[in-house]
Amino acid sequence: MDLFRDAPFGQIVRYLSGSKFFSYPDERAEFDYLSCYDGTYKFGQDNCCDHEKHKELALDNEAGEAEHTPSARAHSSSEDDVDREKAKELAVDNGPAEFGAAKPPAADGSSETSDVERGASLGLQRTQTLPYTNERLEVERSLEIERARSRRILPSTTADGMILTDWYRTDDPENPQNWSQKKKAFVAFQIDVYTFVVYCGSAIYVSSELGVMARFGVGDFKASLGLALYVLGYGFGPLLWSPMSELPAFGRNVSYVATFAIYIILCVPTALVNNLGGLLVLRFLLGFFGSPCLATGGASMQDMYSLLYLPYSVALWVSAAFAAPAVGPLLSGFSVVAKNWRWSTWELLWMSAPVFILWFFCLPETSASNILLRRAARLRSRLEVKNIRSQSEIDREGLTAGAIFLDAIIKPCEIMIKDPAVLFTNVYTALTYGIYYSFFEAFPLVYGPLYGFNLGETGI
Repeated sequence: MDLFRDAPFGQIVRYLSGSKFFSYPDERAEFDYLSCYDGTYKFGQDNCCDHEKHKELALDNEAGEAEHTPSARAHSSSEDDVDREKAKELAVDNGPAEFGAAKPPAADGSSETSDVERGASLGLQRTQTLPYTNERLEVERSLEIERARSRRILPSTTADGMILTDWYRTDDPENPQNWSQKKKAFVAFQIDVYTFVVYCGSAIYVSSELGVMARFGVGDFKASLGLALYVLGYGFGPLLWSPMSELPAFGRNVSYVATFAIYIILCVPTALVNNLGGLLVLRFLLGFFGSPCLATGGASMQDMYSLLYLPYSVALWVSAAFAAPAVGPLLSGFSVVAKNWRWSTWELLWMSAPVFILWFFCLPETSASNILLRRAARLRSRLEVKNIRSQSEIDREGLTAGAIFLDAIIKPCEIMIKDPAVLFTNVYTALTYGIYYSFFEAFPLVYGPLYGFNLGETGI
């Protein structure tokens, strides 16, 4: 049920029904975590966690409490395996100061148990900002153990009285990191198939080039632009769609579902177009609107998997991306010979439409910032407390929508220009990508005339 609720279908039903259907736990009468967010919570106050939970938290951090020093408390809120000096560094990187103005724990230890819960909260939310180092790996291991314990998480409060929305428990089922392995695998499978279809759409056109040359009376150079412009389109697309997916107001699903719906619609005129200019423009637009998979797919994997398992999911996603262009000519080679050059695009439509239907009913949002943003809105509505905010709302307070969007678009380009390592990686990737796609133009020039292969055999 949660899968359908968080998918586009469930969100549309919730909107049309006024949240009567597919309700969240915090919208139900029996939900008992709302006392932390009613506006009366104070640091060290025992109003939303029972005494036994506090006792359990205190026992779990007994070693950290043995030394009443700031470094010991920083140590207890991060991990037991990292030494105190490293824990202090992590606390500086991930502590309340990074949240903008969150109050520090009391120095006298009067709210020690509350601070432990709050420290767990900050760690569960903010470790993804750490660099990929051995310390980061140790933190990820610690969090894997932490998520296995079902413990309440107290909300943090800023200096101006804002209550920061957080996960309700360390094993909160709405946190994508806490999803079951089956659910994670199913969501990752949908993204992998989507990536396969979009990448396949580039080289699937190669088998139609001879038909395009005969139909429009052009040479092989102009006919090959259908492949080049598609690749150019999904090279430019992530410059817009990927930064948009990082904005909490949009999340991953808006850029995924909206662009893929346009992609499927554009497949129809692309298959029916009767002039070369229209064909080339539509091929570019197909690549542009299919491009979110190019960069956002990896971000979705990181939303769900910790650093311990992320390499495996990303490896499968990358395999789908690189295998798909090689399979494209194989899928269209025989049908184009049997029917006509338009069949390569019809096949692309037949592959992409079922994926979109599956998405519409079964693709949940994976962005933690977007999930917590919507949770904050629900809590404000139910409790009628205006000072409940998500961290993303506080970060962007006072900024216009245009300024936020412009910053999201410019920042990746700024990083590329200012960081030579990133620039070199981009140039090197572009070179290898260009060589890879040149094979699809070179093979028909060799295997057909020299070896007598037909289009289907060349695709193999």
